[in-house]
Amino acid sequence: MGMAQEDDDERGMASLLAARRALRAGVEQSRALSRALEREGTRLEEIQGRLPAMEASVRPIRAPRAALHAAGPNIDRAVGPAAAVLKLEEARRFLADNLGIAAQWLTDIVKYLGERKLADPGFVTDLAEALGQLKNPAADLDGGLLTPDSSNPASIAPPRIPAAVVYRLSLILDRLASNGRLDICSTAYADARGETVSASLRALGLDYLQETTEDAQALSPSVDLWGRHLEFAVHHLLEAERKLCFAVFEKRPEAASSCFAEIAARAGILDFLKFGRAMADARKDPIKLLRLLDVFDSLNKLRPDFNRLFGGKACVEIQSRTRELVKRVVDGAVDIFEELIVQVELQRNMPPPVDGGVPRLVSFVAKYCNQLLEDRYRTVLKQVITIHRSWRKEPFNDKMLVDAVLNIVKTLEANFETWSKAYGDVTLSYLFMMNTHWHFFKHLKGTRLGELLGDGWLREHEQYKDYYSAVFLRESWGTLAPLLSREGLILFSKGRATARDLVKQRLKAFNTSFDEMYQKQSTWVISDRDLQQKTCHLVVQAIVPVYRSFMQNYGPLVEQDISASKYVKYNTEELDKMLNTLFLPKPGKPRRAGSFQIRSSDGKITSAMTGLYRSASTLK
Repeated sequence: MGMAQEDDDERGMASLLAARRALRAGVEQSRALSRALEREGTRLEEIQGRLPAMEASVRPIRAPRAALHAAGPNIDRAVGPAAAVLKLEEARRFLADNLGIAAQWLTDIVKYLGERKLADPGFVTDLAEALGQLKNPAADLDGGLLTPDSSNPASIAPPRIPAAVVYRLSLILDRLASNGRLDICSTAYADARGETVSASLRALGLDYLQETTEDAQALSPSVDLWGRHLEFAVHHLLEAERKLCFAVFEKRPEAASSCFAEIAARAGILDFLKFGRAMADARKDPIKLLRLLDVFDSLNKLRPDFNRLFGGKACVEIQSRTRELVKRVVDGAVDIFEELIVQVELQRNMPPPVDGGVPRLVSFVAKYCNQLLEDRYRTVLKQVITIHRSWRKEPFNDKMLVDAVLNIVKTLEANFETWSKAYGDVTLSYLFMMNTHWHFFKHLKGTRLGELLGDGWLREHEQYKDYYSAVFLRESWGTLAPLLSREGLILFSKGRATARDLVKQRLKAFNTSFDEMYQKQSTWVISDRDLQQKTCHLVVQAIVPVYRSFMQNYGPLVEQDISASKYVKYNTEELDKMLNTLFLPKPGKPRRAGSFQIRSSDGKITSAMTGLYRSASTLK
């Protein structure tokens, strides 16, 4: 019996020794893997640093073949680090796969030791607790130091910054802050992130933000781009940076606010506000009103985002400049809008176009007022004026806005009669009125402005066009047909020679009048192509049939004469061709130019837009 017990003890001891050797081998293997992981740690960080660049290089999968071929060397350089990552992943997988088996073996051994009381009970208890930690799949070789806290969701950081990195930054910050290095750490963080955001914005091409001109039209093309870039900066860059900043400085929100304010400033948010201020400070100009409305609309859409991002005490400079910009934009827009009707009245004293064409002011104001009443600007303009009136405790509504715009148009309409009386040639004044009234009817019909003015108002302009067209034809080309009268020629009552003399006299009078009228009206313009063709057709119908009939009946009397060329200057085909080319715009021909002027705040009149009064015959 004693021999059997001794044999059992020897076998147990042998098993225990075997288990100890297995455990020692497992521990040694774990240590080896730990050292391997430590050696690969530095390389892994280098790989992580290279991954964004590699990602950017392979992102354009639709790039041309030449561009893809050029990416080959970068891919080759990435193969080595990628292989190291794979090896590291294999080591991690091997450890994970075998950890459970090794832990189970060790559990059996601990149980055996405990049951037989072959070891100190305290040691056995500690060993059991250690094995419990090994069985936890979330435990890593570093004891979970780098594992992100489950209470901090990964979404708090921008996608390009892994949550684990954010957590590590937070740990580093806590350690530095506890040693009195918070300011240094905040400055370093703001420098790094500010430069990152600034680089992202520079890639958009923001050179226009530095323009210093006072010309509103020079700044105008950049306003739409400014609005899109500002929205991108706020929604996609600064929003993410604020979340990241508050995640890193989680335990120190005041430091987070200050650091984010510094990042926003270094990223260039103040440059965006500076450009808006440059637009607000530019010289007064009708186009400037539209651009100011665009600036206000962009700022108003981003108002909730500005309040959320820059609402803290640390962003007081951004708040101050934003409020100042909004006030300048509102004041400037209302100032220009209220001055428009005054400027239209001032143009009444300007001379009309010398060619009888549509003044460019008419074309501009009609289009401009229609823009103000379309959906894009009407709501914004109403909001701007309402804000401005609220500062003065004055009411404002949509009807008041519509009435103000309609008054501008009706003031312009009142200028027509004054301009027409400025012509020395009454016939040219008829052409001018025909042109201008038709332009109003054609370009306002079917528009928002035309709907507000009403069909009756538009029909009046169409009727005015018809009236002045008829008067123009009667008083000009209509006077030529009577010169080819058949009176005294029908029966040749006084003989053939007398009839020939009468034909010569009438042809000479017709030629003289035709040449004078054609030469004079060849410099005149009918702006609308359809109206030009219709008018020329009426002129042809008034002249050519009468001339053709006269020449068919009485032309032989002079065509055989030795001096026939003095009297028969044109055939009907030539007349038709000449008359159909009348009233065409003359490209490149200099025309009288005026200016649309806006009164400055100091009371002086300064030219804001040259050429608005110029004939619009070349406008499309």
